[in-house]
Amino acid sequence: MATVYPPRRLSWFGGGGVYLITIEGGDGSGKGIATKMLEEILIEEFSFFGIWVTGEPRREHPLGQLAVEAVRTGEAGPVREASLFAADRLDHSHAWILPRLKKGMAVLSERNVHSSLVYQGIVGDIGLEETAKLNSAACIPDLCIWVDCDPVMALRRITHGTLREATLDKQEYFETDELQIKIRAGYASLLGGEVTMPKPFDRGVVIGPVLNDGTKMDLRKKLQRAVRSFLHRRPIPLNTSAEDVECLLLEKAMHGERGQTTLDVLEQAPQRSSKDWLNEEQPWKALKFAHSLYCEAYNSIEHERKMDVPSNPLHHTVLSVVGTLSLLPGAEVTSLRKWLGPVRMVSSRHTQRMLKFLHEQSGWVRTHKSLRGREAPRSELRADWQAFGRLGMVIWPLKEELSEWAAENPNGRWRNALSAVIGKSPDDEMNAKLEACVARLSVIGSGMADVPPPSSVDELRNWWRDGPSA
Repeated sequence: MATVYPPRRLSWFGGGGVYLITIEGGDGSGKGIATKMLEEILIEEFSFFGIWVTGEPRREHPLGQLAVEAVRTGEAGPVREASLFAADRLDHSHAWILPRLKKGMAVLSERNVHSSLVYQGIVGDIGLEETAKLNSAACIPDLCIWVDCDPVMALRRITHGTLREATLDKQEYFETDELQIKIRAGYASLLGGEVTMPKPFDRGVVIGPVLNDGTKMDLRKKLQRAVRSFLHRRPIPLNTSAEDVECLLLEKAMHGERGQTTLDVLEQAPQRSSKDWLNEEQPWKALKFAHSLYCEAYNSIEHERKMDVPSNPLHHTVLSVVGTLSLLPGAEVTSLRKWLGPVRMVSSRHTQRMLKFLHEQSGWVRTHKSLRGREAPRSELRADWQAFGRLGMVIWPLKEELSEWAAENPNGRWRNALSAVIGKSPDDEMNAKLEACVARLSVIGSGMADVPPPSSVDELRNWWRDGPSA
């Protein structure tokens, strides 16, 4: 199974991002069952804010029905036929897919633009470039998973299966033996890299062929490996801004936190504040203190357990779990992972290990088991660690740089850490990260009630060194 990764920087925001994942292949290849399996895998293993399943052409939408009817009758001609599929796709992209991606959801689509590139562009008469132009304003699949099987087996599934609506003939123009072979060859040439993927769709990742030639369990394992390999790379989403989605989810968590009470499982713990979360401390001091205590707690555990949790308190997993808990009054694991969203995504196993360490070793988190016995245990972050958690959300775009600074300067002055990371002449990527930090502060707040958050990089530097100031 080959993977085609175009030249593309990975996301410094971390996490899975908000992706359009498409499942492609000839009729009868197993796209339908593959789509259902991928939905299950994403729900079980990853923390998208929601997962939506769709398909093309949309057989219940007027535009999709026009495209299907054009294929059935064969009267439209190749250009009009391709244009009808493109019209359905553009409406689908902008009216249905994009709004969901912008809310932090993942979208699975059984068939998408690659179907048109193969059916109309390669097998049909209008060519790849013309087909790509017709679809150029549609969403670009972040990941295309190509499912394949023997064409004889595919046609048997078509003939004896329920792949087509009752209103359609079994032998559509693309479902004959000869055309099945051409279509399979078309997918192999396009998705296998034999021909150049036309712009702008060359920006997406293609994984395949995923051969559907064994049991359902075999297929599921192959799909699991494919989607894991993509999401663990954390590529930048192509259709929306992961950072915009992250700020939206942070704001939702902040609004959800207001008006709710904590679990009341902490003895004589200070009350958590949504606005005064810095507790009149400078950000660098709060981070330095938490960094030191975490390292001390980590170094005190047995060697065997050190493999379970990160040694670095600025690691993705630590900031994800502690930072998200700092926004919530308390949560059980399933709910917590939902609030992680695509950017702060952590596996269920690593989330549970992190919570156990924070509860048993450092005391940062307390776990409350319901007296009813059936409800899942809920975890709450201690109020005195809220500052570290929310700081983690603010500095998230700079976590790697600050981690590197801390490793290289074990006795360095944390007050100067941000300036050292920024440097005298920050490049465009660094400026984007700093702007993301400022945007996060506009959602989370300055850490002191009635004091506005920094609105520029210079104000961010001052806030880091001196704390919030009117």
